[in-house]
Amino acid sequence: MFQSNVFDYVNVLDRAADASWLRNEAIGNNLSNVDTPGYKRQDVEFESVLKKALGASQYRTMDAKVASLDMRRLVPSVYTDHASYSYRLDKNNVDVDTEGVKLAENQLKYHGLMTGIKQEFTNLQTVMK
Repeated sequence: MFQSNVFDYVNVLDRAADASWLRNEAIGNNLSNVDTPGYKRQDVEFESVLKKALGASQYRTMDAKVASLDMRRLVPSVYTDHASYSYRLDKNNVDVDTEGVKLAENQLKYHGLMTGIKQEFTNLQTVMK
């Protein structure tokens, strides 16, 4: 049987895109609750999980690192940001301007990930010709 790791990068990019989509939803929730007293903003943790997974195998090529990733451990998680300081009397820590910047950053990241996935499939298509 022929063993191939052709979709390793696609799988990682797919997980990153899922995390970006989840972050977009969290930012939307934050903006929706900007006037809710006591609401604490939410965010998604994924980049640190990916960095830890890739950094655990030092002195290996990126291809080897990506091939050895345990995809079950690359799961984005939503967390509540209790650490951010609230300037408001109602203890809500959502800042509309900051959320707008984070939304724009996340949208750029998501579009970049989609471009990366598309490029991986273009490369596969080129190889198959």
